[in-house]
Amino acid sequence: MVNKEIKSIIRNLQNVNAGEPWFGRPVYELLEEIDPSIVYTKPNNNSHSLIELLYHMITWAEFTLKRIEGDKEQDHAAFELMDWREIKPAVHTWEKGLKEYKKVHNTIVALLENKDDDFLKEIVDYRKYNFRFLLNGLIQHNIYHAGQVAYLNKLLA
Repeated sequence: MVNKEIKSIIRNLQNVNAGEPWFGRPVYELLEEIDPSIVYTKPNNNSHSLIELLYHMITWAEFTLKRIEGDKEQDHAAFELMDWREIKPAVHTWEKGLKEYKKVHNTIVALLENKDDDFLKEIVDYRKYNFRFLLNGLIQHNIYHAGQVAYLNKLLA
């Protein structure tokens, strides 16, 4: 099985989340330092709260996972409905979200370890691009929102 590129994507995803990424501190570290008492605060009426950002990141990681799994039950429309969902503090806690974020990424990595590089050429359900684009996009998405999380944490702390 040829999976040199898959292994590279796995390393990049793990490095962004828990390693020593070039851009600064890893996503897990940034998320773990957040004081849960500030996560529902919006700096103004047009901004997202930290909890909204976390669950947005989870949504698109779950979308990626379900596409890798070939899940036909949770299609693109289901994830569009969950994106920027209404946050209910009794349901959407920081601790629960952090566990979900880590779990979905660990599951993605575990599934990718059993794929070969040809998988990356396959077209993603409900999209016009392949898994190479989706997986690299997930990495970029995590980095982008990690910057927002870091900024909001400094602003609100």
